[in-house]
Amino acid sequence: MMNKFNLSTISALVIDIDGTLLRGSQALPGLAELFTWMREKNIAHIVASNNATKTPQHYQKKLGEAGLKLPVTSILTAALAAADYIKKHIRSDGNVYLIGEVGLRSALQSAGLTLVDDSSQSADFVVVGGDHFLTYEKLKHATLHIQRGAQFIGTNPDVLYPAEEGLIPECGVTLAALTAATGVSPIVIGKPSPYLFQAAIQAMGSQPEQTAMIGDRLETDIYGAQQ
Repeated sequence: MMNKFNLSTISALVIDIDGTLLRGSQALPGLAELFTWMREKNIAHIVASNNATKTPQHYQKKLGEAGLKLPVTSILTAALAAADYIKKHIRSDGNVYLIGEVGLRSALQSAGLTLVDDSSQSADFVVVGGDHFLTYEKLKHATLHIQRGAQFIGTNPDVLYPAEEGLIPECGVTLAALTAATGVSPIVIGKPSPYLFQAAIQAMGSQPEQTAMIGDRLETDIYGAQQ
């Protein structure tokens, strides 16, 4: 039986972006009304995406084009959460071999981590996010680093991403390939793992029992929030 809760006790919302607020670059119905309601009710909110390929500034611009003006501090990505996790829970410096795009690269560099180009240099971490430019060479270098003992971290487990042309491969596909090649499972930061939710709650200054999640994926958004 589904647990009941009183909506009046909710003072903060974590809201998924892709597939919930936007599909591709198009605003989904009710976008403006939702944020008007939150402002009127003084509901704190963070919009959060498992997509680590984009920067918060990208999402700020994209949402702005859909008619929603948000400060960049209200946008949390799995890339930011992964960089924060490494810095706060493992070590504040170190070398990283990256599979990913500008969103993840920017987050790791802003956290003070050093990126290495290939397997000729040592790496403390292999950090993997979505990568539209994935190659055999990238998989090879990541595999070698993990085999040598680099800690394996994935930004998110999603195997598919809702794009305008349909569902396309995401980070989880790359994580599965590297796990098959190395026998090592990654630490995954994004939904449904708890760290992204914890980072959002901390940013809003809310409590878990006063916070709700709005998302389109039961296995990531909702399952993760329930935990």
